[in-house]
Amino acid sequence: MIESRTLDYDYDEENLGFQEPPIVETKPLSLYEKLSLGLVGLGVLLFVILLFNSPLRGTWSGFFLAFGPLTIGGALYFWLSYKDTEPGIKNDGNFFRNITSRGYLGWIAGILMTGFYIILYWWPQYLEGGVRLLDPQAQLISGAPANHWFLYGFIYTLAVLVFGVRMLMKYRGNRYQQIRTLSVMTVQLGFAFLIPNILKLFSQPEFYFSYFWPLKYDYLFPSSISYFTTSSAGLGLFFVFWGLVMSFVAVPVLTYFFGKRWYCSWVCGCGGLAETMGDPWRQLSDKSTRAWRIERWMIHSVLVFIVIVTAALWINSFTEGKVLGSFSGAAAKWYGFFIGAIFSGVVGVGFYPLMGSRVWCRFGCPLAATLGIFQRYFSRFRITTNGGQCMSCGNCSTYCEMGIDVRAYAQQGKNIVRASCVGCGVCSAVCPRGVLKLENGNTYGDRFEGSARPIQAFIDSMKHV
Repeated sequence: MIESRTLDYDYDEENLGFQEPPIVETKPLSLYEKLSLGLVGLGVLLFVILLFNSPLRGTWSGFFLAFGPLTIGGALYFWLSYKDTEPGIKNDGNFFRNITSRGYLGWIAGILMTGFYIILYWWPQYLEGGVRLLDPQAQLISGAPANHWFLYGFIYTLAVLVFGVRMLMKYRGNRYQQIRTLSVMTVQLGFAFLIPNILKLFSQPEFYFSYFWPLKYDYLFPSSISYFTTSSAGLGLFFVFWGLVMSFVAVPVLTYFFGKRWYCSWVCGCGGLAETMGDPWRQLSDKSTRAWRIERWMIHSVLVFIVIVTAALWINSFTEGKVLGSFSGAAAKWYGFFIGAIFSGVVGVGFYPLMGSRVWCRFGCPLAATLGIFQRYFSRFRITTNGGQCMSCGNCSTYCEMGIDVRAYAQQGKNIVRASCVGCGVCSAVCPRGVLKLENGNTYGDRFEGSARPIQAFIDSMKHV
């Protein structure tokens, strides 16, 4: 609700134009908010102390001291900062805060996150102190001491859960946002962290049910299928079956009914982190036509690359290396290094404060490319617009994390059916006049001119790439 003093200001429209409204003073932090931030500070201090050779490292006491204050303090602060405000999405000051407008704090945050991924991938020995803090939890869940990947999975999941509280509070007036946030939090905790580690506890292959080819690129490699089927015959066959069904049945069927949002905004861990921890930076995505052109070339090039690599590995497997020799193995290693590590990890998360929260999803994810093709040409999903109600405020375009100029579609009364749209619904949520609506139509043929002939529409689009 807009305060009356914000609306009630004097102006001479003909001679002076509109004068600026009075500056609304920033609300000071309450005592409890200060205490919650103090708890976060205490948690950081305890974590740093316990990283070194502390007698509590490797004990449950050390684990709770290292992560308890950080988790409780962070979640409590997010809850307190929103609980006494009117429900409604508030993005006040995003372009004036140093950390969310590519200021020096944003650059520092980007460097720290990028640095963490670089150390994780190439110098994990420097994370040994943090790894040892998680030994009790790792022993309980997986039956083995922690390693740097367990540390990564734990921190990743913790970030989704804690910043998920922020998302739930910020968007608490929007049921769609509430449900999808709870979905990504649940999937990350259960299917991407607990279940893979519990499988290891029972001496089964580690398997992530929420990731599949081509995003989890090696799940359909001959070596992976051989490993699953030989290390655990019954369950391993189910893993292979699950991967095939999800990749080649679930993707087209579910995308036909719901668009790519069923995965990118409700299931995927990459999207889950982007929607929770990355939400403060979503407005930084580049909306230019040039960025859109680069996006299309890059994401489809990655898709073509992994298809070629997978096919080459199977050809090599069937011919026992007589056709392609060492090419397929080398190509797989190159893909794993440049795309699987540098692009999806280092750049995909580390660049949140500089390029927005969906860098990997927008420019690199091969599964997003596959889903996008189905969504664009064969899906019933669309975001409808009521152009007559649009007042061109630009909120929709500003907060589209995928860099879509939503306002341009709304002004023309066109459906938003872009292949890159992940159906997060934030454009609709921030629209002050209800211009945008997420809908599933009765058919895919009425979404844009020519959509009734999807194959021809796809061929025509190739001419403009």
